[in-house]
Amino acid sequence: MTDSNQWLKILQKEGAVSPRLTLAEEAADNLRQFILLEKLAPGTPIPERDVSAALGISRTPLREALRLLEIEGLIEYSATRRPKVADPSMEEIEQNIKVLATLEALGGGLACTHATDHEIANIQALHLHMVSGEATDPLEFFRLDMLFHTKIIEAGRNEPLIETHRQYNARLWRARFISSRRTTKRETTINEHAIISAALESRDVASTERAMSNHLSSTVDNIKQQKAKEQKK
Repeated sequence: MTDSNQWLKILQKEGAVSPRLTLAEEAADNLRQFILLEKLAPGTPIPERDVSAALGISRTPLREALRLLEIEGLIEYSATRRPKVADPSMEEIEQNIKVLATLEALGGGLACTHATDHEIANIQALHLHMVSGEATDPLEFFRLDMLFHTKIIEAGRNEPLIETHRQYNARLWRARFISSRRTTKRETTINEHAIISAALESRDVASTERAMSNHLSSTVDNIKQQKAKEQKK
């Protein structure tokens, strides 16, 4: 039986807040939260002078923060290099998720072969924490969700896959958050994570690959439903 408080040990080791964030990283954190929570809507211009003044920093660290968010697909630049909140099309999101689903399926299969029992126990502890309902804040739940997936990929011991997955997952942060924050999706996420966890614990390569891929497919459907709902408002 996995220790229900094992997630605290993981959090202490992997998720502790760094006391030495740079100004750029701190600014990126603040802007990221505004974008994910849609306090900044898609397409909103980011006037560098005004934003740097609001954050109390110079434009140099702000520009570095914006570059970090551009990598994550949260900020994009116009032809005249003016930053704004990214607003990718549904087609672009679907194309990226198809690639990510393939990467996660591969990572899940590799984890079945290469993960230690301790790593699998830690992954299951993250799942149990999500099941517990303690992560009531949407951003906290989402971060646990992403950590669950990241730890599976890392357990596969394939560095090119880990790096490629990181890049594609970063591009899809906002899209995946849109999916994760829905109440109905939260229950679906937990149920699908349970299937992944069980397959991984059994080290069943085919079942883990299938469960990881199906999980991303349901994300596409959920994003479509959310976007359709928003368009009706």
